Amino acid sequence: MDKPELAILFSGGTDSLSLYALAAAGGHPQIPRPGRIHLLQMLNGLGRFPAFPRERFRAAERILKSQQPEAEDLPPTAYVELDMGRLFQGLWLDRYEELMPRYGGKNLVCVACKLAMHARAVLYCLPRTIPRLLAGYAEKQDYYPEQTPAFMDRISAFSKHFGLTVLFPLFKDFAEEPVTRHLLEDFGLPSTGGGERKCLFCQTLTTATPKEIGRYLDDMIPRVIEYIEHKLAGRIKEAAGCFPPGR
Repeated sequence: MDKPELAILFSGGTDSLSLYALAAAGGHPQIPRPGRIHLLQMLNGLGRFPAFPRERFRAAERILKSQQPEAEDLPPTAYVELDMGRLFQGLWLDRYEELMPRYGGKNLVCVACKLAMHARAVLYCLPRTIPRLLAGYAEKQDYYPEQTPAFMDRISAFSKHFGLTVLFPLFKDFAEEPVTRHLLEDFGLPSTGGGERKCLFCQTLTTATPKEIGRYLDDMIPRVIEYIEHKLAGRIKEAAGCFPPGR
């Protein structure tokens, strides 16, 4: 019986690199070895140094293959770049002057970006019958509003609506940075930063609480579901109407 395929939100950073290593080589109870791995690199239109994550993947794949008795033992991996910039704009940038007052004046740009990423992942996984998606969210980074239970619980339910299971298998394991470094170094992989594209909004200040994060997602997820259903059915005009430009 063929093993099911697996998708990973892949930034090239240490957390998503750890997910790739565990999926490729095995060694985690929630990540059985898949028949094929899809590394989904999301393009939001604001990332610099586009070669960084691609090169990080190629180096990691080469290292992991060198550790296998037979190269074919490693699951084949597709590195895929998916543009979700237009959806990201529709979820926040086009109308942030209207949206910020609605959610307590909080900066939710990264929440909107991650919601767009998960929506694009659904549109990628469903036609290919990929049943599971992994995201490398970690408790040590819960200062990012999208790496909190308020976000993850809603994203899990949103994805389940379409039959896609989203897992965050390293959230508790990676509560402390040394654990991440130990795992990667045990695989012989790079254990420090430098593998991600550099996003314009990375590390921008936000004081958003679970209340504002939850309210925003509760408002936007139904619209994203409608958008995805239109896209899957080929209703181009109706899909575009879900997120009209701000002008």
